[in-house]
Amino acid sequence: MGILNLTPDSFSDGGKFADPANAVSHASQMVEAGADWVDVGGESTRPGAARVSADEQIARVIPALRAIRQHVPIVISIDTTLAPVAAAALDCGANAVNDISAGRDDPALLPLVAARRIPIILMHMQGEPATMQVNPVYCDLVAEVKAFLAERIAAAMNAGIEPSSILIDPGIGFGKSVEHNLELLRRLDEFADLGKPIVVGTSRKGFIANVTSDSTAERLFGTAATVAWSLANQAAVVRVHDVGPMSQVAHMIRAIQTGKAAIFAAGQSKPAAI
Repeated sequence: MGILNLTPDSFSDGGKFADPANAVSHASQMVEAGADWVDVGGESTRPGAARVSADEQIARVIPALRAIRQHVPIVISIDTTLAPVAAAALDCGANAVNDISAGRDDPALLPLVAARRIPIILMHMQGEPATMQVNPVYCDLVAEVKAFLAERIAAAMNAGIEPSSILIDPGIGFGKSVEHNLELLRRLDEFADLGKPIVVGTSRKGFIANVTSDSTAERLFGTAATVAWSLANQAAVVRVHDVGPMSQVAHMIRAIQTGKAAIFAAGQSKPAAI
């Protein structure tokens, strides 16, 4: 999954792709580099970020999303917690919803997803983006994240979402310390017990710099290590900025797992839920 931020303040690439022409160009580059789908968002969820209204998200996202849909043959997910934003994006051709609140921020979102019969990613987050990294505490990290995701899976199904349309994300960097992030990755395969495709987003995140001492722009190899580990430990989808290098990592991991190289040419392995 390639990341396309249409925000002025995202931690890694804020403001680069707000213009629809730049968004189309970047989406095209990600597809050529091996992206199976592009995740488009109009609200930064970096630590300390303030929330953005539905109207502002729509103003940021819709022109670019409409242009991408016209010019780039790719699955598109809308990264939002708000039903009006999701509805506007779906009306313009988005195919799925990626909700960091797992349906908690807006009670209308899960029914909307059910009515549109599309996939949704449910993510774990402790707290809000503005405060989530202020001393996150857990008694039993993996058990608590799994219990939260199980509850949100049940909520999604109760809202009418098909079980096969639900993906889960343990929320690396969302209300977790460096040690929490490392533990979630180390024990990632335990989330397979929930029976849903696992999405992992580690790309360029701060905990990598705590290990490697790299700047945001230089976290490529640390990200590659987390991508390789995730795919080798039950992840179905990795959400990344640097699609080309991470696509090579993904293809190599899948080739090792299967003993088959040729079938993993760029763009061929679409997630079943999409």
